[in-house]
Amino acid sequence: MTTWFELPAGIMCETGVLRVLEPADSNPLLLQTEILTGRYGKPFILDDGKVRQLYFTLRYLQSAMRLNAPTALELAYTRKMMGFLLFHPKPKRLLIVGLGGGSLAKFCHRHLSRTRITAVEIDPTVIAMASQFCIPSDERLAIVEADAGEYLPRAEADTDVLMLDGFDAEGISSRLNRPAFYEAARRRLRPRGVLVANLAGSKDDWQPHLDMLNAAFDERVLVVRVGGQDNHIVFASGDPDFPPPWSSLEKPARDLQQRLGLDFPGLLKKLKRSAGR
Repeated sequence: MTTWFELPAGIMCETGVLRVLEPADSNPLLLQTEILTGRYGKPFILDDGKVRQLYFTLRYLQSAMRLNAPTALELAYTRKMMGFLLFHPKPKRLLIVGLGGGSLAKFCHRHLSRTRITAVEIDPTVIAMASQFCIPSDERLAIVEADAGEYLPRAEADTDVLMLDGFDAEGISSRLNRPAFYEAARRRLRPRGVLVANLAGSKDDWQPHLDMLNAAFDERVLVVRVGGQDNHIVFASGDPDFPPPWSSLEKPARDLQQRLGLDFPGLLKKLKRSAGR
């Protein structure tokens, strides 16, 4: 039987707590020591009473949720990933690889009321933490425990938008690091479908993924950097007309900004620069 343990956050936060899901007979002091020394090896939560954060290791923050606004996009890279709406504003099917704290799933669930969402997550502990991050459970949002590398090839042309945000304790998941994965990702998309991927870490870490995306999508790829961070957001499509004329996106960008409160006009400018226009 597993239970939630709340432990003093120690050096991580003066007033917060660490929260882990472990067998009821676990030693709390040992758990705290393993987390603070980087030897824990499982997902854990840091909660300071205002923001709840998900970590896989002390080196990488995976997700963050402000407790008084649980569906808001707290991290800048997630706000940039919503840029797919410029290219596909009314997706019927959305597939997310990597659940994390569910920021993208929650935001899309709230604001895209006609979209059915599937989040694929390989780690059962992350899935068990869904209630800690206020992830809804209904007929429009399904969470599937699976290896995305095995899940994507199971179907073709059934997805309008595919969001890749799959990370582990070492960075971008090694399960994504092969051409076959990105080829399966393209096949999973419908003809006008759009892929958006979060690439983070050093350039040596993410450049191979960008190269594989370019190969899988015939160079129809746009890359924008998240200001002040080491995240790069990639948009790709198999549609021969991708990207569309930039002038056709200016009004949708303003409308999306007004509706969702995100800086779509600013993102559009970055996308144009990425395309060399």
